[in-house]
Amino acid sequence: MTTDRATAERTAAEAAGIEVKPVAGHIGAEIDGVDLAGGLGAAQAAVVRAAVLRWKVVFFRDQRLDHAGHVAFARLFGEPVVLPRRGKASPADFPEVETTADRLELGGRFGMDHDEWLRRRRHTLLRGWHCDHGARVDPPAATILRAETVPPYGGDTTWSNLAAAYAGLSAPMRAFVDTLRAEHRLGVGYQPRPGDDAYVRHLLDHQTATVHPLVRVHPETGERVLFVNGYYVEQIAGLSRPESAAVLQLLLEQATRPEYTVRFRWEPGSVAFWDNRATIHLAPSDNAHLDHPRTMHRVMLAGDVPAGVGGVPSKAIAGSEPGRW
Repeated sequence: MTTDRATAERTAAEAAGIEVKPVAGHIGAEIDGVDLAGGLGAAQAAVVRAAVLRWKVVFFRDQRLDHAGHVAFARLFGEPVVLPRRGKASPADFPEVETTADRLELGGRFGMDHDEWLRRRRHTLLRGWHCDHGARVDPPAATILRAETVPPYGGDTTWSNLAAAYAGLSAPMRAFVDTLRAEHRLGVGYQPRPGDDAYVRHLLDHQTATVHPLVRVHPETGERVLFVNGYYVEQIAGLSRPESAAVLQLLLEQATRPEYTVRFRWEPGSVAFWDNRATIHLAPSDNAHLDHPRTMHRVMLAGDVPAGVGGVPSKAIAGSEPGRW
């Protein structure tokens, strides 16, 4: 970011009565001086949008949002996604809101306890890193997550800045990955149970797959973003499987280097708002054994079809159409 632009953003924040406080070198800022439940004026919303684009994820503390306020806040920045399927804990009267409730119920839907479900899904140590719905041809542009109930310790979420990760590659490697495309698929690396497996049937019934550029150009900032994660990426097109596995491992390790990340300690009333086009995040795995509930509510904003360095857009293989969920 240029000095002039940074100065202009600070001036706009001060004029709107907002303080944007960076919390890590490459990603993350806390925003003070706003009451999300009370509504934001145009100047305040512009400051928040600029902060999200600059810092990739922003955090608000001590907010009093309910479901209606959550949706209203999200609408200031885009069109909320309405998911066709949600968990039983999600509020019936607000189809834009998905309640995670730790997702501990998901394994049980398929005849497994949570630990077995995770073990069969996580084929690598970096498996949990993901962007939301990255196997779609039009992944959400942003996600707004608020905490209702959290444990007294544990349960942190971590985000990584994929634009910084791309910029941190060597010039020859950037030139190489600029040319590549990769298949993102729901259920990558899942190890089926012997015999009939309800989760395999679910994956077949709801298969989603897309060939995305390995480097996407951010539609608002123009930054090049290393579009890779451990949750959905199946194969780099044009490479052999051993070559693909080696390159993906290198890029995932680059994307999750500590210097490109920020970790957030949730409290009741905390809200995180992140750019799903320029980040991956890691949900906590240190609290499942604790006897403390963790209930979160999520609203996602509709996104566009990614385009690569040469302008070629992503191509759906199965299961998703732009704008249709």
